[in-house]
Amino acid sequence: MAAEIRIPPLGESINEATLVRWLKEDGAHVEADEVVLELETEKAAMEVQAETAGRLKIVVPAGSQVTPGTVVGRITEEAAPARKDAASETRQAPADKPRVAEPVGAARAAAPKEPQRAEPAPRAEPVPRAEPARRAEPPRPAAAAAPDGDGRRPAASGEDAEREPMSQLRRTIAARLVEAQRTAAILTTFNEIDLGELQTLRARHRERFKARHGVDLGLMSLFARAVIHALREVAILNARIDGTDVVKPRHVHLGIAVSTPRGLVVPVVRGADGLSLAALEQAIGDVARRAREGKLAPGDLAGGTFTITNGGVFGSLLSTPILNPPQSGILGMHKIEERPVARQGQVVIRPMMYVALSYDHRLVDGEQAVTFLVRVKEALEDPARMVLEV
Repeated sequence: MAAEIRIPPLGESINEATLVRWLKEDGAHVEADEVVLELETEKAAMEVQAETAGRLKIVVPAGSQVTPGTVVGRITEEAAPARKDAASETRQAPADKPRVAEPVGAARAAAPKEPQRAEPAPRAEPVPRAEPARRAEPPRPAAAAAPDGDGRRPAASGEDAEREPMSQLRRTIAARLVEAQRTAAILTTFNEIDLGELQTLRARHRERFKARHGVDLGLMSLFARAVIHALREVAILNARIDGTDVVKPRHVHLGIAVSTPRGLVVPVVRGADGLSLAALEQAIGDVARRAREGKLAPGDLAGGTFTITNGGVFGSLLSTPILNPPQSGILGMHKIEERPVARQGQVVIRPMMYVALSYDHRLVDGEQAVTFLVRVKEALEDPARMVLEV
């Protein structure tokens, strides 16, 4: 019996995926629970495992578009013994033929006529083998000059490039970014944050925090906590427009933008407002790791209400993040840079970060957006606010 390899459900509103590649060759042996193929949907990459051990039979080749439930391969059990039986039969066949060869002498006498007809074909086929002459006929230098007039290599225009099709994930990213620009009234407001107190807090408690909770005290989780703190006061940034309605979620489902080799994905930390700082750090680290390894489930990418993106890890000093539809707000973090600032009439050097909030002006007023960003700034410059909820 053969076990079928089917395309699993791909997630909310996703009906098609690209079979990127098979990780095993056709006919190869696979183990149960071994990853055999990679899929790419409009939101993320996925892996499909073999349910049983056996011999792989590929039905749908890599590069094909597939839908949930499609049978793309089969795993045949006991494939190896079947091949041994076939081998033993082929061994017995030569032993049987000599016994039958003598009685069928007349048939063998007639048979040479057939081989004689077949022999001219092998003799005629060497003619194509005279390809050395064909290779020499069109002088390669002349053929090299021909591509100047060929559309493939327009040397005259100076174009020297390779073409490759966009992946489904990249096409979706492009489409969603254009959709966000077209459907939302995106505005961005900026501020800067003095992270001196936060860095001192991390340095003072980082080791004890890690020893107690088993996770690092990361910057992203502290920013996430500040965002949750600000959303309690300016909840409209956690809402979205749906037709003529305003949908106001009861909880914060925080999207964390993660750069992967295949493109940018935004996995969601669900119920982030109900998590402790340690649980928040662990959840963010988990979704980020699985995103980079291509192991996100479809549900990990759906239902976000607000997003945080950090261009600072790439050295960005300032940017205007684009909304992640249908969300109404996204916070952009940037590079921490020591800069001279005025403090109590003195010029001092402080670790500063520019932050940017892009928002949908159809739903969020400028006063609400500015208030939100100021609350994030206050929480991070005075971390006690997040503990005392003030």
